[in-house]
Amino acid sequence: MLESVPETQRVLVVDDNTYTLRIVQHTLEQAGYEVSTAISGAEGLKLINRYGLPHLAIVDLHMPEMSGFEFCRTIHEFSDVPVIMLTAANTEETIVEGLEEHAEDYMVKPFNPPELIARVRRVLARMENYTYTLESTTRIDERLLINFPLREATVEGELVSLTPTETKLLYILVRNGGRIVTTEFLLNRIWPMQDAKEDRLHVHVHRLRGKIEQDPNSPVYILAERGVGYSFQSQL
Repeated sequence: MLESVPETQRVLVVDDNTYTLRIVQHTLEQAGYEVSTAISGAEGLKLINRYGLPHLAIVDLHMPEMSGFEFCRTIHEFSDVPVIMLTAANTEETIVEGLEEHAEDYMVKPFNPPELIARVRRVLARMENYTYTLESTTRIDERLLINFPLREATVEGELVSLTPTETKLLYILVRNGGRIVTTEFLLNRIWPMQDAKEDRLHVHVHRLRGKIEQDPNSPVYILAERGVGYSFQSQL
């Protein structure tokens, strides 16, 4: 018998096969997850824009108009949402691309429901619990709000545009609010296919501080832990 998760976590399932959506939704809901479904990548993005980011996405590969890989590339321009690919595509080349560039895990259809739950739990266990409410706009405190899908922040009532890299960096730090995120982890998550150096990360942190901090030289949100990494602190 499947045990329920201790707190409700959101899972977004994107697949153009309605039968698969029903099976996955039923399986996850029985295990205690809150599930939303979309029959296309475009619909999945609309759900994210309307309701905010999920804790995890389960994504098919071959879908009309927007493939699963394209969907992953899009959401990873503004977040680091973990993805499990669930697809009938089982060539070695496709699986390798999926695992190296887009997803935390890869399952081939047809799938075994208990195995899916086990993989979902394993992926979520590796990701820290999101500190803030998962809504379309994340309120950090009275002066700072962040809309990750739109890649923008509201700072003291003023709208500020963020680059994809700045948004993803901020998402990872906010998701781990109050905890130190190592430099190595940030480099691997932001530039997974590149040999990025620490100086490159410093440049983006500096630019991001310039956009959201009241005094970038005395930051209160993004704090450096010398020789280790960065942490995000709210003023609530």
